[in-house]
Amino acid sequence: MNGWLTILLLVVANVFMTFAWYGHLKLQDMKVITDNTPLYIVVLLSWGIALAEYFFQVPANRMGFEGNGGAFSLMQLKVIQEVITLVVFTLFTVVFFKGEALHWNHLAAFVCLILAVYFVFMK
Repeated sequence: MNGWLTILLLVVANVFMTFAWYGHLKLQDMKVITDNTPLYIVVLLSWGIALAEYFFQVPANRMGFEGNGGAFSLMQLKVIQEVITLVVFTLFTVVFFKGEALHWNHLAAFVCLILAVYFVFMK
């Protein structure tokens, strides 16, 4: 259960982080913010969203790390987090930026990531 809770927290954290990093681009596309919106306002908005990300990411890493009784080594946590990041980013891109398309090379990259997860869990 601890492993699944860690993964769930990492997914939630990555949703927040994806919005922090790329959500302002969609807000600009929707005319909520403009090209003239000062960069410091956009950065502060993103920081606020990223703060929410930390409330999930840090506990996920603390409880998931085997040194704290969790299910994963540090390398395993990092690879899991990177795969989740790319899956969340891909879904975000396809849903919110409809002009972005998935191509064969993106799918090939995902296969490589799945292999990375396999290899990091090998004993």
